Amino acid sequence: MGTVPHVNPNLRRAPVQQRSADRLARILDSCAALLDETGYELLTTRAVAERAEVPIGSVYRFFSNKRALVEALALRNLDVYADRVAARLAKLPDADWRAAIDAVLDEYLAMKRDVPGFALVDFGPPSPAEGAADDANRRLADRLAVLLADHLGRRADERLSRAVLVSVEAADALLQLAFRAEPSGDAAIVAETRTLVRSYLAHTLD
Repeated sequence: MGTVPHVNPNLRRAPVQQRSADRLARILDSCAALLDETGYELLTTRAVAERAEVPIGSVYRFFSNKRALVEALALRNLDVYADRVAARLAKLPDADWRAAIDAVLDEYLAMKRDVPGFALVDFGPPSPAEGAADDANRRLADRLAVLLADHLGRRADERLSRAVLVSVEAADALLQLAFRAEPSGDAAIVAETRTLVRSYLAHTLD
């Protein structure tokens, strides 16, 4: 069972009791599984309710529509990813930033391959709302900048935050290419992505 996001603006109502929190987690888990089976366009709130074995009203109690549901899943993915990256970093030497960057990439690849729904919806919906800024990468970069700063014993200042954002944007584009080329991620493109990110961050982290 997945964890409930600690901050989720997509929720109409935040769960208060454990039973409600468990129901929300089951709805999000069902959404993730159905994304792998049907894709985003064919996903429906009714199908999610049926898979979660809850009344359709329970889905609408939390979410106004399908998009809000998928956005909530994306935010949960971000929480889970940040927790897993932090656990990886805790096992690494503080001064080895290259190993830290490898941990960030390795955890993303692991979740892309193994976590239900993550291949289609990692940290944002598959198609951004029309006219809206897609800030999924910025949210991710902000979290990673803090994690890396804490691990390396430095401040998440403007220079580091900007460098992490540029790295996230570049890695996102390249890893999308890698997973289009090969369902499990083209190993050569992944390796090039790792080289590019390490080389770019050297001017900030060395």
